[in-house]
Amino acid sequence: MSDHNITPSHEHSRNKSVTKSRPRSSTKGPLDADDDPLTSRQPAPSATAQSSPRTPSRYRPRISSPSVRSSVASPISQVGEARAKDFSFLLRPEIYHPLNLLNVPVAFRNSAKQPNPEAPLEDLLTHGHFRAAAIAAVQELTGTGAHGSIDPTDSKRIFKLLFTRLVCLTLIDATPLAAQEVKALEDLNDIRTYVDETTGEHLVPWELRVLNIRLQSLGFGDPRRAVMSYHDLAREARDNISKSSARHDNSARELWKARLHELGIQVAGALIEMDDMSGAVHHLKTLRDRGDGKMALSRALLYLQLGDSESARECARESAGNAEDVEQIILALCDMADADYSSALEKWKGLKETVDCEMVGVNMAVCLLYLARIHEGREILEELVDAGLSSHTLLFNLSTMYELCTEKNRNLKVKLTERIANTEPSAAGWERTNADFKL
Repeated sequence: MSDHNITPSHEHSRNKSVTKSRPRSSTKGPLDADDDPLTSRQPAPSATAQSSPRTPSRYRPRISSPSVRSSVASPISQVGEARAKDFSFLLRPEIYHPLNLLNVPVAFRNSAKQPNPEAPLEDLLTHGHFRAAAIAAVQELTGTGAHGSIDPTDSKRIFKLLFTRLVCLTLIDATPLAAQEVKALEDLNDIRTYVDETTGEHLVPWELRVLNIRLQSLGFGDPRRAVMSYHDLAREARDNISKSSARHDNSARELWKARLHELGIQVAGALIEMDDMSGAVHHLKTLRDRGDGKMALSRALLYLQLGDSESARECARESAGNAEDVEQIILALCDMADADYSSALEKWKGLKETVDCEMVGVNMAVCLLYLARIHEGREILEELVDAGLSSHTLLFNLSTMYELCTEKNRNLKVKLTERIANTEPSAAGWERTNADFKL
């Protein structure tokens, strides 16, 4: 019978019967169990399948064998069910940049002390092979190395490798690359991604969270973002200090206090990168000195950067009762800032008797340079190199001495690279770049 021949009463009766026999909608909420496939003889409409985007295709029912669906667990997590976080988005090879050797002197590239490509990551870090360690970390992250693929739910290992990669990039003067690669983390405050649902603890190590702030501020060109993010971490640190005190956990409380103090230093560093020197000085005044004189020294260096040597000397007087060496260091730097190199040289000589530090020798050499005793200064720096020291400041100043001593300074610089390349690798770092030697 066609629909045109149905009377209104018949139409009303048919709609009523359909309402009575209408089955329950197949649309399910997070608390609904899966329907028994044996109770339905027809497949669900395509619109219903599209209304549940969280359901992967492998969980969709098969019409020909509905019993398969009954043996598969529901993809929707039940109340109280904890699932491991999937960090496969950090394992994509396109995130990470290749590292070339164009900025590495030939003496290092051809050295017999270059590490074995198959060396474990821990050995590379122990011997200061930071470039090789950065490459090895990425190979393990992306599954392109000898270790094979990494479990995308192994958050502890993934974040350890990522932290190693970013730190090594900064140590080999490749901070711009690290600032680009760290963007893959996106927002570490995303609770659904980075917080354990069971314990409520953040899955990302504290050190990586702190490093991420500075690198992302560089990558996005927004230094103000770093200041705000540091304050967010400081709020978390204070909260953990209170919780540790309530539990009478002294070790945890001291740990969080140290982290809070370090965040204060990081905020000052962010203000300096914003060229807000006066703001950085004001901020450092609010931080307590821990008795080692480092805070007084930091404030003094900022005052000297501003050209205020009198305020720097005031910082020296403040540290007199805690660290006598720090007081003398500040006063010697103040003399150098005032161009009184003879007085500064005497102070550095006095410090050399009590402080075994490369910094003292380098500043002595600089004073001798300005006193027209360049050959004596060069000898001091070369003695430091012979002692196995090779910081960027030392090598850069010695290369400057070579430039001032002779026009054929390139040969001296190349020989210096060979001397450093022949030194034994150490955790302080072995490989150097052309910029260290002014090449």
